[in-house]
Amino acid sequence: MEITSEVYQGQFGEFSITKSDRISVIIYRSALAIAALCFSVGALLVLLQPNNPEIVNWLTWLYIGFSVGLGVALWTIHIYMELLHRVLQSFWVVGAIAAVGVALYFPEPFAIAIYDHPIALFGVGFSFAALTGIFFKETFCFNRFETKFLVPLLPVLILGHLVNILPIAIERGLLGAWAVLFLIFAFRKATQEIPSDIGDKSVFAYLKSQKQQPV
Repeated sequence: MEITSEVYQGQFGEFSITKSDRISVIIYRSALAIAALCFSVGALLVLLQPNNPEIVNWLTWLYIGFSVGLGVALWTIHIYMELLHRVLQSFWVVGAIAAVGVALYFPEPFAIAIYDHPIALFGVGFSFAALTGIFFKETFCFNRFETKFLVPLLPVLILGHLVNILPIAIERGLLGAWAVLFLIFAFRKATQEIPSDIGDKSVFAYLKSQKQQPV
């Protein structure tokens, strides 16, 4: 039997936050922290040692850590719109499958293949679209300054590299900004009050009841 905490007044009635609710938020934030750390370490390696061939294998493992962290975050995030939630999860699945395909198809290490063959971003980019969705949700719900920059930054960098219109210096600057802002975002999430990430559970209950009603 779960022990409930304080009773909250929601838009459609009262609700309580349970231990499992809190655990899901902790998992969500921990997964985001892993994704942010893996991505930022990888970006730092690329920016500081761009010509070091020994880092390419590290980049592959760091991307795996980033992708797994992002996937767990997408499965534990609280989003009122179920359709949007499923779309973001689907984006991650497509991106993860595409990443495996790139790793198997191209002879180069994963990071080199992505950089030298921008066409691969048509598939792998879905993972970054899912991440952008998280940043958009956080901007909408919490008005975070870092996500306000990350929401446009990701598509500009990904699409700019895809169509080869960004100078190398601009790409490096955007990548560095992404890494720093992602870490700031993950750190601030860790210090945020847990109930705020759970949201209004009465809204979830209302939407579920509406879905179950016969048409």
